[in-house]
Amino acid sequence: MASKDQPAKKRRIRKVAPTVRQQAAAAAEPKREKRRRIKKVTGKASRPLRAAYHFGRKEVYLPMPDTKVGRFLNKRRSFIPRYFKESWQELRKVTWPNRKETTKLTLAVFTFAIVFGLLVAIVDFGLDRLFRKIFLD
Repeated sequence: MASKDQPAKKRRIRKVAPTVRQQAAAAAEPKREKRRRIKKVTGKASRPLRAAYHFGRKEVYLPMPDTKVGRFLNKRRSFIPRYFKESWQELRKVTWPNRKETTKLTLAVFTFAIVFGLLVAIVDFGLDRLFRKIFLD
């Protein structure tokens, strides 16, 4: 036992060297501290983007940086014209077609354009012949 004058000796613990498999697993797994730091930074960076995403759904202001310009714009939240806010809300309501519907609609547009073009060409050809016959004969 150690006396009051002498500090107790710390027991030395030997670390066992990791195996190759353990080293590979540790290298493949990202460091916890680094992951936490990245998450913290990306969380702060994505705040304005998240607010912009929800902007069309409800009345949310975009968080501005804590600078003179940011404070000025935060006080005047209506710096975005109402037209743009309402346009964004309408865009959020749009349901976009999937690939199959897009293909069908594209083919329908091309078919209509070709049929309409042929109809206009036939009418043009007929009127041209008619006027040539009337006025030039």
